[in-house]
Amino acid sequence: MSTTHFPVAIVGGGLGGLTAARVLHVNGIESVIFDLESGPEARTQGGMLDIHEENGQKALRAAGLHDDFLKIVHEGGQAMRLLGPDGTVHVSTEDEGDGDRPEVDRGDLRDLLLSSLPEGTVHWGSKVTGARPLGDGRHEVSFADGSVITSDLLIGADGAWSRIRPLLSDAKPAYTGISFVETDLHEADTRHPRSAAVVGGGFFIALGHGSGFLAHRETDGSLHVYTALKADEGWIDTIDFSDHIAAKAAVLSLFEGWNEDLRDLVADAETITPRRIHALPVGHRWNRVPGVTLLGDAAHVMSPFAGEGANLAMYDGAELALALAAHPGDPETALAAYEVALFPRSEASAAESAASLDTMFGENGLEQMAGFFTARPADR
Repeated sequence: MSTTHFPVAIVGGGLGGLTAARVLHVNGIESVIFDLESGPEARTQGGMLDIHEENGQKALRAAGLHDDFLKIVHEGGQAMRLLGPDGTVHVSTEDEGDGDRPEVDRGDLRDLLLSSLPEGTVHWGSKVTGARPLGDGRHEVSFADGSVITSDLLIGADGAWSRIRPLLSDAKPAYTGISFVETDLHEADTRHPRSAAVVGGGFFIALGHGSGFLAHRETDGSLHVYTALKADEGWIDTIDFSDHIAAKAAVLSLFEGWNEDLRDLVADAETITPRRIHALPVGHRWNRVPGVTLLGDAAHVMSPFAGEGANLAMYDGAELALALAAHPGDPETALAAYEVALFPRSEASAAESAASLDTMFGENGLEQMAGFFTARPADR
């Protein structure tokens, strides 16, 4: 099979890879993306994201998409409620429309980025099986269908279990000690009104005894819930999640004594999916390797408890693209400049994420989080 050459190849069509391709395009640099999914509708993207002024929104401005982003913001999504295990409300704030972290549906944001790229930019159904250096900064990437491509610049944007990372680093994500069980309650206002009232219009947290519920009101009126708990890495394997009734019972057995309205976020759900939370070491970095770099979770996957994952991925993509545009014909200078800035900012966010995990699921997590949310912004 013949090998096709691409000057700039991005592996991974998540938010970071798409942002990189878009900002490159805006600056007159064409790229291609290889994504393992069969197409843009292959799976539900799901989940709400708060897009931060200092990074995610900067990336959207660099992409020329900030005005379009504002059109898909979830009005009311910045409301927040914090409850204890008994259902007592400790913090409740409304979305006044003046916050700098508006909420958006991940799928809507992905669609916005996808639609901004030239047709044919994304090569769907491209599952990477390996990558190797060819010398002089060029790399070869192999795919499950037997095809092979080469590139002058290879960008790994392929998430926590990146196939490109081994070109730069031996580090692998480690289990954080926290597992999620994700559930969805559809048409919440009509089918699950009590749960809808408990969660409210935006972001919701209930904490206690080293466990908790985190939830969002989504733009389609559903509730997306993350049941979080400290568990051994193998705990998920002890439950048959294809049997929804048994799986719900197993999860709820760990929440005995919790308020029934909180337990109903699992008991009444239409879907249930387990997920272990992994993270790369805080401060993960690598030595400069010609012709290849990483962004997003491929570079610095962390737990979600600082809310920075998607924002950093998009910012990484934009900053990398801007560095390449600023150094035409000199990609190594661009990559070096990008990584010099990447490492300290990702280390700071990873440290914040790890600290937030320890706080939220520690002995006094509820009290500490209540103090955090009620503090003046300048004191946070």
